[in-house]
Amino acid sequence: MKTNKLNPASRFLLAFMTLFFLFPFFICILMSVKSKQETSRGILSLPDTIHWENFTAAMEKAKILLSMKNSIIVTVCSVVLILFVASTAAYAIGRRYHNRFYRFYETLLVASMMLPFQVIMVPVYRMYKDLNMLNTRIGAIIMIVGLAIAYCTVMIIGFVRGIPLELEEAAELEGAGRFRIFFTIIFPLLKPILATVATLQFLAVWNEFNVSILLLQDESIKTIPMQQYVFFGAYGADYNTAFAAAVMSMIPVVIIFLALQKQVVEGMTAGAVKG
Repeated sequence: MKTNKLNPASRFLLAFMTLFFLFPFFICILMSVKSKQETSRGILSLPDTIHWENFTAAMEKAKILLSMKNSIIVTVCSVVLILFVASTAAYAIGRRYHNRFYRFYETLLVASMMLPFQVIMVPVYRMYKDLNMLNTRIGAIIMIVGLAIAYCTVMIIGFVRGIPLELEEAAELEGAGRFRIFFTIIFPLLKPILATVATLQFLAVWNEFNVSILLLQDESIKTIPMQQYVFFGAYGADYNTAFAAAVMSMIPVVIIFLALQKQVVEGMTAGAVKG
């Protein structure tokens, strides 16, 4: 069996692109372990000693543990709801694409993705105020899920169409109902694309700022992106502590990506073929 080996030029280009994309992470980590005096020497200068106190100061000033708890709750609940709603909606549309209504509904989903969140910020704020849902995690979760459903559904639809219809017909002959067919046959086959959607949405929700700044103003309910601003004032900025907080906030995202990277690659490649 022949194996495709990269030529020297391709290897150099791959190594260069890897270093190019990793460089910001290197700067972030380097800045997080330096003092202000060491930072003034230059961004790329190495520290004389590792200043772990930057992380302690970041945890105290930005309330990292509390904000990370809020971010974890909002992110996990949002991603779970997104996967459930988007997969069921994609299954309904993908299996009934011959119906004009479902084709129109998919078009409507694509069109809704072009609507900026800033356009609906004022009515959303007024609606949440009338419903007494400001400064609540459930309110933020509902809004985040609503904003993500269209994109995630469209991603999964192409994958659903690639699943053989004969699998469902065989299950129907065995007496299985529609819900049982979906959860026992279709849903497990969606694992690659669902892992891709979960990873992308985990990253997006974890870094969500627009919804948080609009709906989560109370100190006890703020998420990680909101707390990043406590290091920047009108007359100065504490960059080293801010980068220390950024490093800590990246840890959950990196763990999720490393755990699901194989499924993400499978989902992206399979979706490209089946879409």
